[in-house]
Amino acid sequence: MELLNDDGRPIFIQIAERIEDDIIEGRLSGESPVPSKNQFASFYQINPATAAKGVTLLVERGILYKKRGIGMFVAEGALEILIENRKERFFEQYVITMMREAEKLGITADQLTEMIARGGKQG
Repeated sequence: MELLNDDGRPIFIQIAERIEDDIIEGRLSGESPVPSKNQFASFYQINPATAAKGVTLLVERGILYKKRGIGMFVAEGALEILIENRKERFFEQYVITMMREAEKLGITADQLTEMIARGGKQG
């Protein structure tokens, strides 16, 4: 586990996003166990209730589920759910914002496409 960022976002959100990233990046897959709230709390030196809040958020989204008496696990299909959610968030946060700014600057769709292609070559 990596340390949490001090970026102003609530710690429970950062824990949920850390688990999401582990799923998206292949470190956790369907039916994989997830560290317990007490393990998160101990590692990050936070209140177990805060850690539980992050895990509960993912349970509510269908990303994790609880096996009674055993712990939390990654749900089957979690990766697909997360990818779709992240794609939508990417569209809203970046694409829409980029399109609005391009319109303000008089950048045409063709010019924007060219810029994106040029940016891809630099990566």
